[in-house]
Amino acid sequence: MSARILIVDDEEIVIRSCLRILSDSSYVVDSAQDGSEALRKVDETDYDIIILDIMMPGIDGLDVLQQVKERHPDVDVIMVTGLSQIQTAVKAMKLGAFDYLSKPFDPDELKHVVDRALERRRLLQENRDLKSEVNSKYSFENIIGASPPMQTVYRLIAKCAPTNSTVLITGESGTGKEMIARAIHYNSLRKDQPFVTVDCNTLSENLLESELFGHTKGSFTGAVANKRGMFEIANHGTLFLDEFGNIPLSTQAKLLRVIQEREFRAVGSTSTQKTNVRLITATNKDLKALVAEGAFREDLYYRINVFPIHSPALRERRDDIPALAFHFLKIFCNELEKPVSGISAGAMSLLMNYDWPGNVRELENTMHRAAILASDNIIRQAHLASIIDSSPRMNLEVPRTSEDLKRIKKIAREKSVEEVEKLFIQETLKRNDSNVTRSAEETGMQRSNFQALMKKYNIRVRDTEYDSDESEST
Repeated sequence: MSARILIVDDEEIVIRSCLRILSDSSYVVDSAQDGSEALRKVDETDYDIIILDIMMPGIDGLDVLQQVKERHPDVDVIMVTGLSQIQTAVKAMKLGAFDYLSKPFDPDELKHVVDRALERRRLLQENRDLKSEVNSKYSFENIIGASPPMQTVYRLIAKCAPTNSTVLITGESGTGKEMIARAIHYNSLRKDQPFVTVDCNTLSENLLESELFGHTKGSFTGAVANKRGMFEIANHGTLFLDEFGNIPLSTQAKLLRVIQEREFRAVGSTSTQKTNVRLITATNKDLKALVAEGAFREDLYYRINVFPIHSPALRERRDDIPALAFHFLKIFCNELEKPVSGISAGAMSLLMNYDWPGNVRELENTMHRAAILASDNIIRQAHLASIIDSSPRMNLEVPRTSEDLKRIKKIAREKSVEEVEKLFIQETLKRNDSNVTRSAEETGMQRSNFQALMKKYNIRVRDTEYDSDESEST
């Protein structure tokens, strides 16, 4: 769309000159010969730029400028001055003028300042559009899923987002923990500040501390310059620490101090820096179990577990699979420029009945590959059969005789029972914080029988009574 420009000057020759200079560009140019007419036109029409003379009868240029900026602050105003009015031009800049031109000005000078003003407006609009896009993308209402588990997640995001509380997001890999973290940030009062992510699983202990706290030149081999840490970069924003359960104990102690004191020290530095970040952590590990094992600090666990949110596995919210599948299909079909718009009943059944160990991330990759394989406008069962393993988990031979069938059915039953027994033991221990005695009592089993099942499936916990019994039996 063409830029709209208003020229305001009481001299007809100046207006004609500006019209001639700007006429060869794709601008829509209007004019006014006094301040009152200019203000009326500005209220009636959306202008991008006003070229405004300072010295005019009636309402002078400074008064017009002040009223324009009060009513339409986004309009850029270029003041036109005489050689003796430089001090007035400086005053105009303080009132919000974009720039000024001294009479007489040449055509290139006018074009240049107009181009600069329009480029600034373009960049500001791009910035607004980007912020709007980001806020829309990470609005928690736009996270895909209407199942009860996801409704719980939405309610928790809505409650904690406006606060500065520390959040712990738990869940299996691929469930969208970072998306939840971003939704919290972009619906918070810090949304215009940085959102910084650190994957704690990809860095060694030394590199992780450097990444988090920064380092000084010469503090270790390879430290050729000072480096800012993420606690400094994320100041006043949100710091998201992913795979938090993998942080070494020595680094955990330093993180605890940052959370408690809101200050940190760069590697190799003797001075401390203040930080004001909102901390969001995520893990696919059982931190309580790690605390019991001595692999995670208990005091740090309670510091980060202020507001827990569980990101459910995809198999726990199967009702969301169709919406997610069509969402990813639309994205990849647009990317691949393929008119694939449907999913057959057989293909959808396959998607719904698969356990998705890789969760939403695996479904996303599956739909990407299926979109590539599709030869018409439908994703069919055949496109998915080569991608996802829908066969039973048990590796059983195909029977050839009735006797084989009986034998294999017996094996299948035994394997199914074993899976149930193993889950039974694991879930009971989890509910009872890995305490064997309480677990046995809850299930109504003798402790020795419960232990026997644990031994059968090689399930070990750091339980004092259990360990002592083990040592005595050996």
